[in-house]
Amino acid sequence: MKKVLIANRGEIAVRIIRACRDYSLQSVAVYADPDMDALFVKLADEAHGLVGARPDETYLDIDKLISIAKRSGADAVHPGYGFLSERTEFARAVIDAGLTWIGPDPHVIEALGDKVEARRIATSVGAPLVAGSDGPAKSAAEAIAFAEEHGLPVAIKAAHGGGGRGLKVAWRMEEVAELYESAVREAKVAFGRGECFLERFLDRPRHVEAQVLADKHGNVLVLGTRDCSLQRRNQKLVEEAPAPFLSDTQRQSIHDAAKKICAAVGYSGAGTVEFLLGGDGTISFLEVNTRLQVEHPVTEETTGVDLVIEQFRIADGLPLRVTETPVPRGHSIEFRINAEDPGRGFLPAPGKITVFDPPAGPGIRVDSGVVSGSTVPGTFDSLIAKLIVTGATREEALRRARRALREFNINGIATVLPFHRAAIETKDFTGESGFKVHTRWIETDFDNRLEAEARPEPVANPPLIRTHVEIDGRRHEIGIPVALLAGLGGLAGQNTGLEIAARAEDTASVTTPISGTLQAFKVQDGAEVAAGDLIAVIEAMKMETLVTASRAGKIRIRAQAGAYLQAGAEIARFESPPSDR
Repeated sequence: MKKVLIANRGEIAVRIIRACRDYSLQSVAVYADPDMDALFVKLADEAHGLVGARPDETYLDIDKLISIAKRSGADAVHPGYGFLSERTEFARAVIDAGLTWIGPDPHVIEALGDKVEARRIATSVGAPLVAGSDGPAKSAAEAIAFAEEHGLPVAIKAAHGGGGRGLKVAWRMEEVAELYESAVREAKVAFGRGECFLERFLDRPRHVEAQVLADKHGNVLVLGTRDCSLQRRNQKLVEEAPAPFLSDTQRQSIHDAAKKICAAVGYSGAGTVEFLLGGDGTISFLEVNTRLQVEHPVTEETTGVDLVIEQFRIADGLPLRVTETPVPRGHSIEFRINAEDPGRGFLPAPGKITVFDPPAGPGIRVDSGVVSGSTVPGTFDSLIAKLIVTGATREEALRRARRALREFNINGIATVLPFHRAAIETKDFTGESGFKVHTRWIETDFDNRLEAEARPEPVANPPLIRTHVEIDGRRHEIGIPVALLAGLGGLAGQNTGLEIAARAEDTASVTTPISGTLQAFKVQDGAEVAAGDLIAVIEAMKMETLVTASRAGKIRIRAQAGAYLQAGAEIARFESPPSDR
């Protein structure tokens, strides 16, 4: 390999660009319109526009990515994580184009990416499992029938996804149907396919996983475990390695199952085998992520193995340099820094970062996709950076984490930093009274008294206006930054903060709490609603947010489904003011 196209964005694109430099490779970045001035675009050896703003027309467009790879002279493609990283058709398209795919073989991605097939493979090698559906559910009625047969809670999971996208957990029978439909919608947006299967969900489980490396010579290595139990909306917030508070028997069982599953399918590259650990000690195989994980730095810090460099070496056909599971050198904790407001239930908070001042000092690593002045768009994932803290012991890592989190300063947008500062002070997390964190700990046990952050100022959307010019008789497309046009006289028709504030005082107005895409209305124009009824669904940063009625009344729709709206924008109105009765 000589030149790698990175089919991703944000902090993982930055991470891969730096690894390319360390491995003497050239890097090619691709970017959507909102990412034109992003850090990863500036750091890459060269960058090419994808022409568009939404995931489906940019980072999920296989034809565009392959075309740019050929045009740039890239001879390899690294998919990062998310987007197309676990899509069989992308891996095959890369290989069919004569390029090196930095990841597992397509047939392996297909087998393990199909969660139903992955369960069958896990069963064949004796991995522990809970009850699940035989295949994807065809309807909400099937989901209800499964719940009635196996009991609640039930997990509804995207059959071709991962990373918590398209995953819903039903705790009450009356919510099974709606959560099934929601999981299907999210799966379609995130992965392009909506099939979902069902599985009995362990109550209050921990999320424990094993990092695997495998070369093309039949060698499979388990590098160790991670705990990723601290989650919100089924997406991880804090991860650590090695997974604490495991017995030797539990750790060995996880190692053995992970190695057997990967060996059974002829795995190559970096991958993660995930498990749930019930409060009663029950271990159940969850899934295999056939890619690099967001939390890979904690394994790197505790093993000394650069996982991205190892991905390059494996793709080059080289054997593993490490053959035995290394003894962990200390303890490492990763804090995902998301643009979300924990005081508002972790609502996504896109906007412009005015100050990004990360911590430093012994044991501190920051993997970031932003700097001061960066804009965080609402069309992509909310992850902007990762704080990785390492110490000789878990206790030392926690002490350093407290110091680093206090030093970390981000202004302009809301982030989850206040949550991290509060969470690591709880006895449930420190383990003083036993490690009591589980995958729904935030929803059920965390005493969330965090204050809501001020909403960021609306950011002009889109940041790039595309048009055409003729040069020497030939038509060319150009992109003009909105900021440039604003400097030449401004743009008409932009919503102002004053207008949004005025709507907030209007009790008849139904507004979107976040900037995002109006996915769908759940009521008809003119419908009578009761307080708490679901009115609409907003999708932002790959998460769905529900808009509910603040009171009873007749609703008049004022926006179109599919439109991108700023936080505070009006989507509907009550026909009359609230009753005085």
